[in-house]
Amino acid sequence: MGKKLYVGNLPFSATDQILADTFAQCGTVESAKIIIDRDSGRSKGFGFVEMSSDAEAQKAITAFNGQDYDGRPMTVNEARPMEPRTGGGGGGGRGGDRSGGGGGRW
Repeated sequence: MGKKLYVGNLPFSATDQILADTFAQCGTVESAKIIIDRDSGRSKGFGFVEMSSDAEAQKAITAFNGQDYDGRPMTVNEARPMEPRTGGGGGGGRGGDRSGGGGGRW
């Protein structure tokens, strides 16, 4: 059991401090972070909470998974390591020849 928890299905109004205060009911919160979209600056609706012990993390999962938060049932479970990104994502070239004969004057 890891100490870092994934917290999903959060309302966009959730903040790091609210998340920390909520999870403090189950023990010592080492960190709490809502993930923000870098383009819009708005919450992505999920975050991570790190508890100080495995027992506290398990207590938080039991207490908060499925609990209502502003009309939304929270998802709380052990955070998994981020999977490495594989090839092709994020941009990539179009390929092809760009010489395109623009046609000259006669």
